[in-house]
Amino acid sequence: MLMNLNKIYVLLISCIFISCGSSENITITKLEGSPKYENSKISSVNAIKNDSIYSFFFEIENYELGAQTINNMNNDLANSAKGQHIHFIVNNGPYFAHYNQDFSADVNDGDVVLAFLSRSYHESVKNPNAYFLTQFGENQSYDLTNEFLFYSRPKGTYKGNDTKKLLLDFYLVNTDISPTGNKVKATINDVVFLIDEWTPYYIEGLPLGEISIKLELVNNDGVLIETPFNPSERTVILE
Repeated sequence: MLMNLNKIYVLLISCIFISCGSSENITITKLEGSPKYENSKISSVNAIKNDSIYSFFFEIENYELGAQTINNMNNDLANSAKGQHIHFIVNNGPYFAHYNQDFSADVNDGDVVLAFLSRSYHESVKNPNAYFLTQFGENQSYDLTNEFLFYSRPKGTYKGNDTKKLLLDFYLVNTDISPTGNKVKATINDVVFLIDEWTPYYIEGLPLGEISIKLELVNNDGVLIETPFNPSERTVILE
């Protein structure tokens, strides 16, 4: 019986399949073929405070917000008709998508903000200049030199064909993952994967209904790393 060699490679090399429960059909597969955007960057960010509302202006180079991402494959992922955008995350909560360089956001004293460039189908741009991390206000209680794992996708409610493949994507700051180092432990409806390559993945084989996803940054021994916003937990809906 022929099997999907790409999935075998991902499960055995990029990820270590740990266990499976009632959702034994769930798989994750490395997403390949996206444009790299290696020279795209957030060159500067200006923020002006008015009460708890900040007005932001992002200076972006070699990246077109609002454009549809052009690639060489049909990835069948949920895609934003508004095009490429910025994922704006406060304290590792669900992101806000912004399609223009200037926008306003509700940010409080002490909040940690991560922003990064995103393709139209919500895959993050993973180069050292494509993100912005800062803490606002006088309450500087977080050490931003820590290792961080931020959750990005999947998010929200999926309907119809969009339920067949979900994008699993996250953002790493001040750390990397590898077969001999840190890893991301992904628990999807009680099915556990250890991910040792920072790249996006497809999730397939999910049942309709409520899906639970937990991401943990762990060391090479599988121990949770004590760092802010770790672990991350989300629930998404498939209809």
